[in-house]
Amino acid sequence: MDRSDLFRLLPGLAVAAAMFAVAALATPDTIDVDKASTGSILMQAEKTTEATHSYAGMWVTANRNIRHELLPNGRYVEARGSREKAYQGRYWIVGDHIEYVDDTGFTADGDFRDGVLYHAGMVMTRER
Repeated sequence: MDRSDLFRLLPGLAVAAAMFAVAALATPDTIDVDKASTGSILMQAEKTTEATHSYAGMWVTANRNIRHELLPNGRYVEARGSREKAYQGRYWIVGDHIEYVDDTGFTADGDFRDGVLYHAGMVMTRER
């Protein structure tokens, strides 16, 4: 690769860097996921308030090995076995659908149906 090749790549690299910066600054209040049509994260200017859903609390698998604590501020903590903070990140809810983005950027989703959270092949119920 010579200099002329590098100069041809610069505009594309600048766009990619700008997109990365925008994504890094995004909060769960400004992210919505449209997996059905594109499978990508779409930025939106909508705000989600803490009072927009009733799903905050602890959700657990039947054997309690996996535990999701959905905090009212849009953060979650996932415990696995004896690891109390195996994963942490942000979540948002649209209707009965939940989207997760952990602090490393990994994404997952789930659905609430009849008091049960179906998430990544797991069945979770609210701990009371």
